[in-house]
Amino acid sequence: MFRKLKIVPLIFCIAILHNAVRSQTISSDSLAALRTQAGAKQIFKVNQPDQKISPHTGMTRKHWKEAALYLLSGAFSHIHSLDDPMKFPKQPGKSYPRDGKSTPTEKMEGLCRTMFIAGPLLKEHPEMQINGIKVGDYYRYQIAKMLDPKSDTYIEARPANGGPSQKLVEFGGLAASLLTSPEIFWEPLPASVKESLSKTMLSYGDGPTIDMNWRYFNILILSFYKSQNYQVNETLLKSLLEKVIADYKGQGWYTDSPYYDYYSMWAFQMYGKIWSQYFGEKYYPEYAGKLASYFDDLQDNYPHMFSRNGEMIMWGRSIAYRMGAAAPFPMMGFKNDPKINYGWMRRIASGSILQFMKHPDFLQDSVPTLGFYGPFEPAVQTYSCRGSAFWLGKLFLGLLVPANSPFWTAVENEGDWETKMKAGEVYDKFASGSNLLITNYPGIGASEIRSWCFSKTVGVYQGTENYTRLAYNSAFPWQADGKNGEVSMAYVYKTSKGAWESMRMFNFKKYKDNVYYRDGVFASDTSVKLNLAEITLPNGILRLDRNNSRVSAQVRSGHYSLPVLSTPIRDESRTIKGHKVRIIDNGVYQLALVSLAGWDQLETVYADGLHPSAKQSAVIDVSDNFVPGRDNLYATLMLWKKSGEKWADRELMPVKKLKYSASANAVKVSLANGQKIKVSY
Repeated sequence: MFRKLKIVPLIFCIAILHNAVRSQTISSDSLAALRTQAGAKQIFKVNQPDQKISPHTGMTRKHWKEAALYLLSGAFSHIHSLDDPMKFPKQPGKSYPRDGKSTPTEKMEGLCRTMFIAGPLLKEHPEMQINGIKVGDYYRYQIAKMLDPKSDTYIEARPANGGPSQKLVEFGGLAASLLTSPEIFWEPLPASVKESLSKTMLSYGDGPTIDMNWRYFNILILSFYKSQNYQVNETLLKSLLEKVIADYKGQGWYTDSPYYDYYSMWAFQMYGKIWSQYFGEKYYPEYAGKLASYFDDLQDNYPHMFSRNGEMIMWGRSIAYRMGAAAPFPMMGFKNDPKINYGWMRRIASGSILQFMKHPDFLQDSVPTLGFYGPFEPAVQTYSCRGSAFWLGKLFLGLLVPANSPFWTAVENEGDWETKMKAGEVYDKFASGSNLLITNYPGIGASEIRSWCFSKTVGVYQGTENYTRLAYNSAFPWQADGKNGEVSMAYVYKTSKGAWESMRMFNFKKYKDNVYYRDGVFASDTSVKLNLAEITLPNGILRLDRNNSRVSAQVRSGHYSLPVLSTPIRDESRTIKGHKVRIIDNGVYQLALVSLAGWDQLETVYADGLHPSAKQSAVIDVSDNFVPGRDNLYATLMLWKKSGEKWADRELMPVKKLKYSASANAVKVSLANGQKIKVSY
């Protein structure tokens, strides 16, 4: 049924698309610079940007298709025949396969995850070819090969007592592609392949799962086969749907047992919309209605989690999925809702695409790295392989939204950033169900989020920097902790064994009168503990934390960090009204830390290999040798502005007076602008 094709120039695939539809032509120029040699710097170009409909990014639906094809072409640069598996060069480090030996599961990830990109393109251009390979033929051939026991990509049915596994995850992803593009990936399959595939997939879909976003993998498998008139376990399907619905905590956020992160969006919300659109509205309208209502709720605060330019925050595990976090925005276009600012939603999603695809370190070997911008080992989880990063392809499922949808036709705008926010102000949005605080800073166009973390041990992702930072900011990606006490936007203390331990056990307490409260203890010694409180300012953060430790402890904390870019970090010390000030500048941003109370030392610390944007970085750290019985308030100003702007004393000292009462467990704050705030622990 399938045959090998002669290799033709990569650009041939563009010609097919160019001739297919005039209104959505794909220009060859955008891929002209694509280089397949290892290590080449590859940067996506927005060819012939449309400044009329997209004045901020230049990107229209046509450019989204170009971006999708650009990524898919990079994957296919490793495919030279129909028999070649979708396997990519191993990135050194903890990702699998750690023994260097390729596994069927690794190849399955590459196959099923690139289908998120291939499916929408093939629906419009079913004869598309890349690298001389007919793309549709390739995926159908590989699906059949995955069912052949003699194949090196063979995936066996789940054993009778088999538990949830990575295979369930990938079959769930495959089910999403089968559900949305059956005419491409399912209908052309021979009857024997369909039968074999159904038995294998249903063995996983009708099996155990994990009580988190994984439930959707079973849901999607069972739903697809029900849509094809197969007998499925509807009791299990309904039970899983009810559990998903019960995990909803309001304002767009689902708990992922127990964390909150982007899985609420690229799993719960995105899969919920796909499931409802392509299955649920027909078969289970009551469930679909609830999921639709929850999907609509994310407009409340989720758009504010992206910067003015649409950049996402480096936060939570699996951040190698990157712009997949923006997947819900195009899916808003499945309906025409006058309450939705579609021009803003597209501006965010397109901006998120460009955040990564224009970064020179994003691709290596023509495929995305495991990291945030480039490879970044501290952010990698052991469950990831190189193909895992193509989970970001979920954003391109947005191309399933019709071309006449308002998501594509509305004029791009900056939403609340241009209509409701003013320079010199700060804007907080509190999500009461998930206890997340989202902050927007018009002065630098950045967004920020505060959450909680509670993990006694350090796991695959539990208790790591993905969750242990006190705040996460779109302008300042998190820096990993160093062995010598280098710390950024977190607390560390020196354990009895002489190692530095990051605080990874802190719970949300309350959000009251614009103050965000959390209480934390250290895992190795719970007698070392702090009450955390912070107030957002137009140009930074005022931290008012109490050290309530019952024992002496060496404690450190730090500001956000700055990567060392084209020039060395400029480092400056000042004293304002008796308070020590440290300022660092990397040519893009400046960070200033003002010690108001409690800290013994203030210093600039340089780190190597701890920052996702550069080999070297710098952070302003404070430290204290705490002794119980003395004043225990740590008062710190963590401020910022763009490079090249001068600091006035009033900007560095927005606090007029602090009055701390240990007996009352409270701090009275008087700001220079006349505002008065009471912090009550």
